[in-house]
Amino acid sequence: MPRSVRLAACRAVVESVRSAALAQTIDSIPGLDELVDRARRAAVAASAPKLRRVVNATGVVLHTNLGRAPLAQSALDAISEIGGGYTNLEMDLRGGKRDSRHGRLSEGFARAIGCEHVVVANNCAAAVFLALSALAGDGDDVVVSRGELVEIGGSFRMPEIMEASGARLKEIGATNRTHLRDYERALDAGARIVMKVHRSNFAQVGFVKEVSVEELGALCRERGALFLHDLGMGVLDRGPGIARREGGQPESVRRSLAAGAHVVLFSGDKMLGGPQAGLLAGTADVLKIIGSHPVMRLVRPGKLCLLALEATLRAWELDPSGGLIPTARLLGRTPGSLKATAERLAALLSHGDVLARAMETASTPGGGSLPGTSLPSWGVGIQISGRSANATASALRNARRPVVARIEDDEVVIDCRTLIDGDEEAVLAAVRDAAG
Repeated sequence: MPRSVRLAACRAVVESVRSAALAQTIDSIPGLDELVDRARRAAVAASAPKLRRVVNATGVVLHTNLGRAPLAQSALDAISEIGGGYTNLEMDLRGGKRDSRHGRLSEGFARAIGCEHVVVANNCAAAVFLALSALAGDGDDVVVSRGELVEIGGSFRMPEIMEASGARLKEIGATNRTHLRDYERALDAGARIVMKVHRSNFAQVGFVKEVSVEELGALCRERGALFLHDLGMGVLDRGPGIARREGGQPESVRRSLAAGAHVVLFSGDKMLGGPQAGLLAGTADVLKIIGSHPVMRLVRPGKLCLLALEATLRAWELDPSGGLIPTARLLGRTPGSLKATAERLAALLSHGDVLARAMETASTPGGGSLPGTSLPSWGVGIQISGRSANATASALRNARRPVVARIEDDEVVIDCRTLIDGDEEAVLAAVRDAAG
């Protein structure tokens, strides 16, 4: 280990013992061997990588705190094979001249969803800010329904993003009901940009109404206005067995483009199942304006993101059912297969002080993708003699391979939906270590 790490660990141990002695909270000074051992363990902990592989046993498929979508094997291969060397990130190899890092993805997205061009930012919030800065940053009105002025995790508020971008928010409708005539009045008053926003982390029920993308697309064509759709979740043109429905139809990037959206904004690390990215897909003329704006330089992704994104897109092309995409496979798992996994895992875990049982439970897509959606699932309920549920969950999180589970009714639950290859062995080891 570097001398600086060893030195800091030794000083920290000496200081902790000195403080305890001065406070008279210890009876005697530890011996040299114990002090050395403490310093060694402190140095090991300090020098260990802070980002670690963990087991997601929460049942939340796109868990933001756990990195959202696990990458497809083809994306990992692309990063490993190409990312370690040089790549033609911004070079036309045939002509030997510089070109755009975004152009290579446009052809693949055109095949997958029928768009003319694609621009990639480093996350969807950045994509929204970029689009608004480029298209409305001079104080132009952007029409948004009051029912879509969302706040999501990390204090992202649509009104504040608009203000920061220089755009001027034009609120229309009521919180629960917005009509086509509300948009018409705003356009008649001089607005020329309409933005529809996916309600990523809540749903409206009861006496509610929203205007469909088809109606908005037709209106914007008629009035010569720009139509932006912040879709967020990133379903290309099919959902992996589940989808949010708007106007009786599943939402998707393809649907919004077909309806007339000039730009659809969505995340790469949600339902697409790729790396963190904010994608803007749509018409070439509008996206070229966005791509040439100065903010683009601030939010553009690096080569590792683009490598993983291209590989993820190719995986969708090779298997449109999502069979090559881990997120799609996790979402598509059937209760029958999950029950078999839970029963097998419960049998392996039940021994000594560990009481384990297979149980029906519910998972969720997570990541703000499909608010209110519950997926029937199976898991394993665990109780360890002499340990509370909180103590057991803490022990699992601090295992050699951390296992992040949830607690229900004073029982730790391992939701089998979000276990991927190799996770069952890690769960077994973590529970056995927790049980002593």
